[in-house]
Amino acid sequence: MYLFEVPENKKVRVIIDTDAKNEADDQFAIVHALLTPKFKVKGIIGTHFGKHRTERSMEESYEECVKLVDLMDLNGKVDVLKSSKESVKSETEYEYTEGAARIVDEACSDDTSQLYVVFLGPLTNLACAYLHSPEIAGKLTAIWIGGGVYPEGGAEFNLSNDILAANIIMKSGIELWQVPVNVYTLMRTSFSELQEKVYPYGKVGKYLFEQLVEFNTQIATIYNNPWPGGESWSLGDSPVVGLMLDHHNFDYTMREAPSIDSEMKYHFDGNGRQIRVYNKVDHRFILEDMFSKLKLNYGDKA
Repeated sequence: MYLFEVPENKKVRVIIDTDAKNEADDQFAIVHALLTPKFKVKGIIGTHFGKHRTERSMEESYEECVKLVDLMDLNGKVDVLKSSKESVKSETEYEYTEGAARIVDEACSDDTSQLYVVFLGPLTNLACAYLHSPEIAGKLTAIWIGGGVYPEGGAEFNLSNDILAANIIMKSGIELWQVPVNVYTLMRTSFSELQEKVYPYGKVGKYLFEQLVEFNTQIATIYNNPWPGGESWSLGDSPVVGLMLDHHNFDYTMREAPSIDSEMKYHFDGNGRQIRVYNKVDHRFILEDMFSKLKLNYGDKA
């Protein structure tokens, strides 16, 4: 497999919070993270993605995560957790589930290694964890794929599924790295590249490619959507893996945390805390690392 070892003091704890069954790119980020020896994955949380297509969005995300773990033969080695079925209703009305509890437990544990909690969908479970146990602020770094373009903001899917949760985290003391829509869509690849570099590698590589192709066809034929383009995709959740691997050469700006209105517009009063907002990611570094890890782990198991 790997002819190197990651020194123990360089390893980081990771919790992955994912709306995995919303579309087809979360799966790539999850598999990539599970193949990365620097990461001590402390749980995968299945998250809701609203009620646009199903009343069971959280359950479907959970089931998809279970499936990925099974395809990678990691049953019993990686915990998959359920979470909130819907968005936060108020700062006193929210679901404190096993997913939110795992965030709190890891943040408050005696383990001194860096804890990253990465969000590939809404920030619901982080808000629930924080509202229940505000002492987690200062004990983790949250990386969020979501939000509109700065400085105006605007419509964006992950944010739309829990605007209140995003506002709760924006005004919290939790360290936040945000990857907004104009940045995460830079993770462009083609279906031919994925057929060459993902499909041949194990049961999970085959599944990653086939479920993306299936979803691409479904979107085009059932919903007649102008997105996507037909032969390309943006693996928009994968920046979280790259940032945890090596965030030093990625371009970001420290910005005032906004308040976000019902139309997902950003507002600033000059008193907000500072968050890290990414302007650019090295998509080839991230993609090539994923391709290499699939090949190294599954090249003889096709």
